[in-house]
Amino acid sequence: MVKISVNVNGTEHSADVEERTLLVEFLREKLRLTGTHVGCDTSQCGACTVHLNGRSIKACTTLAVQADGQAVKTIEGVAAKDGTLHPMQAAFREHHGLQCGFCTPGMVMSALGLVERNKDTALTDDLIRAELEGNLCRCTGYQAIVKSVAAGAAAMGAKVAS
Repeated sequence: MVKISVNVNGTEHSADVEERTLLVEFLREKLRLTGTHVGCDTSQCGACTVHLNGRSIKACTTLAVQADGQAVKTIEGVAAKDGTLHPMQAAFREHHGLQCGFCTPGMVMSALGLVERNKDTALTDDLIRAELEGNLCRCTGYQAIVKSVAAGAAAMGAKVAS
């Protein structure tokens, strides 16, 4: 067992974990943050996307020990403390960017990362689609997701091509 300390959504957590424990397992099983989903175990679907030190990563292929001393943000840490949805979350709700909701936490986390990475670039539908190619949705045709990301990005003050 290895003792790790991780700041998750602004709160310090320490735990003993096996060296092979995946970050997604640590989040879901040790911390009971179940918004981060396990969809494929191969980093293909993006349902497990979280931010590690502000960068989008797949938690199903990252070891918990790799997060030791780092900052992790999960979907549970996106909304305001009073429960007010983040503009990206609100856009997904308003523009019907979800259906069953299984992929939505990973989509939102990836969308937040793509807005951060493209601060000086006008977001186009093609760019949003390219940036989300590591996230799979089995329910929608993606147009509502792209529209949601564009609306959320605009609400966050990002440049969005019309």
